[in-house]
Amino acid sequence: MASARQSFQRLVLSGIVLGTVAVLSGCGSMKDQMSTSAIPDDYRTRHPIMLSEVEHTLDVPIASGDRRLTVSVQDSIAGFAADYLSASTGTIQIMVPHGAPNSGAASDMRKQIRQVLTARGVPSNRIIETSYQADPNSNAAPVRISYVAITAMTNPCGEWPEDLQDNTFSNKNYHNFGCATQSNLAAQIANPMDLVTPRDMAPIDATRRSTVIGLYRKGSDTSTN
Repeated sequence: MASARQSFQRLVLSGIVLGTVAVLSGCGSMKDQMSTSAIPDDYRTRHPIMLSEVEHTLDVPIASGDRRLTVSVQDSIAGFAADYLSASTGTIQIMVPHGAPNSGAASDMRKQIRQVLTARGVPSNRIIETSYQADPNSNAAPVRISYVAITAMTNPCGEWPEDLQDNTFSNKNYHNFGCATQSNLAAQIANPMDLVTPRDMAPIDATRRSTVIGLYRKGSDTSTN
């Protein structure tokens, strides 16, 4: 009777030990599956800012009865010319619609567009005039101005290749997370070369340095000088 009781106790003890080992091994496997980091992946790696060749365009609306460019349109063309001069040294195209009801007026306007560009500093030998086939059903096909330049940009946003619920369960940020922030940051970069290498330092203003150091030695407030 005693030996049977001891055998039963040994069986119970073995069951408890096996159960404990199973629980601990389950916790270990669960710990391996879950990441200890709140956000294990980096949106800057998933949506990097890259330098790419991009076509910049400006569509100038022209009505069939137009004879001159309005002041607001001239200002828009002038701003586009300033962007071109700061970003590109290539050619700039003036594309006139062909086959649209306003093709005649658009053809006349291209001369004025060219004048605005040259007046803003665009060399005349960099301006190319071409045409494109417009939709005949379009009442006001625009005159398109375009140039190609190296531009900072990210990959397209708005992609949702995975279910958001799966990302939440695995404690990861979703694929589109951070894309808008990266895209807005890229759009604010005036000089894409700043992402490649720093600019040269400006020369020291010796006169201003002497003035500030002199005021500092005298104990004067330099914030108002």
